[in-house]
Amino acid sequence: MSDTSYTTYANGGDLLVAVLKELGVDTVFGIVSVHNLPLVEAVDRELRFVPVRHEASAVNAADAYGRARGTIGCALTSTGTGAGNAAGSLIEALASGTSVLHVTGQVEAEFLGSGRGFIHETKNQLGMLDAVSAYAATVRSTEEAGDVLRAAARAALAAPGGPASVEWPIDLQYAEQTDAPVAVEPTVTSVPAAELTSAAALLATAERPLIWAGGGAARAGAELTALVEATGAGLLTSNSGRGAVPEDHPQVIGNFATTPAGRALLADADVLLTIGTHFRSNETADYGLQLPDADRHIQIDVDAAALGRVYPAAHTLRADAADALAALLPHARAAEPSWTQRIKDVRAEVRATLHDNIGPQAAICDALRAVLPRDAVVARDVTIPSSSWGNRLLEMYDPRSNVFPRGGGIGQGLGMGIGAALADPERPTVVIAGDGGLAVHLGELLTVAQERPRLTVLVFNDGGYGVLRNMQDRYSERRSGVDLATPDFELLARACGLPYLRIADAEHARPVLEQAVGAEGPTLVEVDLAALGPMKNPFTPPVKIPGA
Repeated sequence: MSDTSYTTYANGGDLLVAVLKELGVDTVFGIVSVHNLPLVEAVDRELRFVPVRHEASAVNAADAYGRARGTIGCALTSTGTGAGNAAGSLIEALASGTSVLHVTGQVEAEFLGSGRGFIHETKNQLGMLDAVSAYAATVRSTEEAGDVLRAAARAALAAPGGPASVEWPIDLQYAEQTDAPVAVEPTVTSVPAAELTSAAALLATAERPLIWAGGGAARAGAELTALVEATGAGLLTSNSGRGAVPEDHPQVIGNFATTPAGRALLADADVLLTIGTHFRSNETADYGLQLPDADRHIQIDVDAAALGRVYPAAHTLRADAADALAALLPHARAAEPSWTQRIKDVRAEVRATLHDNIGPQAAICDALRAVLPRDAVVARDVTIPSSSWGNRLLEMYDPRSNVFPRGGGIGQGLGMGIGAALADPERPTVVIAGDGGLAVHLGELLTVAQERPRLTVLVFNDGGYGVLRNMQDRYSERRSGVDLATPDFELLARACGLPYLRIADAEHARPVLEQAVGAEGPTLVEVDLAALGPMKNPFTPPVKIPGA
């Protein structure tokens, strides 16, 4: 090709590096394989390659890297089994709408789909990837590889987002590439005029307004804050919407919609504005939560399928949250002063009640917030401390600090913590995990030991799956599968070359966490729950048990 607009690269790895630099990605997570070796070698030479111990962790780490930066992350896996191992974490990114570029290998191009039994080959790998990704494609020539990678990145970054998977035959990875770079730009939607007029008219009548922010409001913090303050409304959030407005704001109630006080506010509100939320089952009491009638509900979402999907809304705006909120702001009116005061009272009430209910764990929550900088990332696995207070009481001040498995899968927190910590090596990161969840990818402690991120791994040890144990103790006559063998975490830390600290009393929380968070590298902190003492009431998740 003689056209000067084309660039030639020695192989696919060099092309991938060029595309990642366009995207602002400087760190990639993965596992090296005979089916991705050119890609790994180039990334390791030009950027930072982090060799995790399991492909699922590669995707979790890339996912959290993108969340912590507000951009996109990249994971490299092998074909077949390696791509299959990544599938569960791709499901998490799909459920979250987070931007991940997943690049996996494939057998030689001429043998694709032949079923010859090549090492790492699997039947219909692209179909598998398509099922768990927002976008999936195959590189079929050296001339189109750059276009495929950028199309994947564009799909991952476009609302509502999600992972994009690219399978790349190994012979095409080794070959010389020709490329014509095109900038990757996210898709933008405009605010529909007729729907805006209707929603604005309703908002202008509000005397007792409530706002509910989900993950779709994450990049609209300034506009959301302005509307909250102009209306005097209370701000409820889903777990994903936390930090869009800093949670020390006096009108932020937060992730407390299903509490008695939250339900009472919803019952008395005359206008509800919801922004970019999925109304997940665990945040709506399995859809038992009552919201205002459709004619008093304004819903904003960039995804047309989300509008009215769970709760009916007569006033729907398919638009970017920031644009829609800015368009509504001129129509805001101040709420009744007594309503805004009630909002502030409810905010204090729900926090005080939860703080009291979690007993000695409140000291850990308080200490974490005291010792962490406002921009520190808290990556939370699915465990009792996260579900009870980490997802609610522990204040978040920025959506990029709020990293957790939105799809509810256990065991992903450590990989997410690694990705978030390496997204900004100067900022401390904390992982909140249980002993059961940590065991899912215990090998990633070796990744922590090797990469030395500024990461505090806080493992709450109750000897098993505490949430399910509490459910069985409450609803069943026996326990099944919930009591697990647990390692000696001090010996485990020593074997991995990690510093170890222990919290066994509420008085230990502040000094131990100050030491761990203040360290330049990683620390494993065990919270001995048997020694610390129980919560006032055993935590059970908000799911329905038939017949219970």
